[in-house]
Amino acid sequence: MDLFDHAVNQHFTHEAPLAARMRPRTLDQFIGQEHIIGPGCLLRRVIEADRLFSSILLWGPPGTGKTTLAQIVANSTLSHFQMISAVLSGTAELRQLIKEAKERNRLYQKQTILFVDEVHRWNKAQQDALLPHVEDGTITLIGATTENPYFEVNSALVSRSRIFQLKALENEDIQAILKSALTDTERGYGKREVQADPKALAHLVNVAGGDARNALNALELAIESTASNEEGILRLNLEVAQESIQQRAVLYDKDGDAHYDTISAFIKSIRGSDPDAALYWLAKMLYAGESPRFILRRLLILAGEDVGLASPMGLVVANAAAQSFEYIGLPEGIYSIVEATLYLATAPKSNSAGAYFSAYSKIEKDGKVEVPDHLKDPSRDEKPLGHGEGYLYPHNEAGHHTGQQYLPDSLLGTYFYAPSSEGHEKVIKDRLAQWRKAQEKALGLTETETIPGLEAAEVNAIKQKMTRK
Repeated sequence: MDLFDHAVNQHFTHEAPLAARMRPRTLDQFIGQEHIIGPGCLLRRVIEADRLFSSILLWGPPGTGKTTLAQIVANSTLSHFQMISAVLSGTAELRQLIKEAKERNRLYQKQTILFVDEVHRWNKAQQDALLPHVEDGTITLIGATTENPYFEVNSALVSRSRIFQLKALENEDIQAILKSALTDTERGYGKREVQADPKALAHLVNVAGGDARNALNALELAIESTASNEEGILRLNLEVAQESIQQRAVLYDKDGDAHYDTISAFIKSIRGSDPDAALYWLAKMLYAGESPRFILRRLLILAGEDVGLASPMGLVVANAAAQSFEYIGLPEGIYSIVEATLYLATAPKSNSAGAYFSAYSKIEKDGKVEVPDHLKDPSRDEKPLGHGEGYLYPHNEAGHHTGQQYLPDSLLGTYFYAPSSEGHEKVIKDRLAQWRKAQEKALGLTETETIPGLEAAEVNAIKQKMTRK
């Protein structure tokens, strides 16, 4: 490196954003993530001993130290360290890097560590191109991802890597990072007379949401946009801090893991009859920009799946909320969503509608089953084949009910629907018990069988088949 290159590097170092300048260079400078790099932890031992023999995946929210850990490895390893971004680099660049790594290993017996930022951004083909070279040891991979690698990274690559999960930083960690930036004379604001109101720092910490980069960017904006007074003192007050970071960062990617986790928490809270938790998760989704229509679709599903006939109005309320939202939109349309959420959360619950999947499964197992003649359509074959003959019209019978046969012969006495004793369904249960008793008597049935509901995995398998059809 000549003097000109050195000068350019120095210029960019000092002109870089505060978050980049304050990036820790050693493990001793690293703040947070004690569960993976605390004293004695595996990752710390591996980095300190420069013994990164197997690939690793660093998984966690933005601003929690994934890239920083990779750069600490770069600063401490004797191996050749290469860093690329999956957003900016493709298969061609990867092939060139692998070619160079093989040549380096052949000529100098030097290992190559490749850090791929946002590794989940690579498609399956690009990740597959990396796999054989990870497997044969040409490169050691450090992949960083904000998404769950078990879903977003090829399973073969995951199986050959050790996964370390980073968590959102604690408030105490963010506080320490901000104070370090204010006192660091080389990379921070230690050479400037900055007096930060504790309330201002507390606001930056609170709103940053565990994201160190977010907090440092806000601190930098606050300081750089505030003039010093006549004594050369820059006072950072609460008002300036509030202007610099106005909205809390919420971990929520509408195509990512947090999206599915949050909607899952929302649905489970309603199913568990906790309206307060349901409102909280609803607020998180809408705050983060989730589509209200997506939420309403899930409420419609829940109304049928988890509330059912225990409260038949649940589906009516959910459907009315969906229709009214189309007329109103946000922000006033939120009342429709909230009303449906609260109604369903506080309604009696029944999942008896899942009996359908037991019937579906029976159809799959039994195959073709003949419809009893008296239930067949008589309009075409009544005279030659006797279709419809013997059918009893229920409205002509006492109580508008007759105990005639409706199931195929092979299924007589089989019951799929098991009504609960919750809400309105208790009335249905009592009425149905009378009807079934009358039918058993009319048909001379001595044995009956109630088919139990299917397990969740079996129901999901049937849903997937229905989707493919």
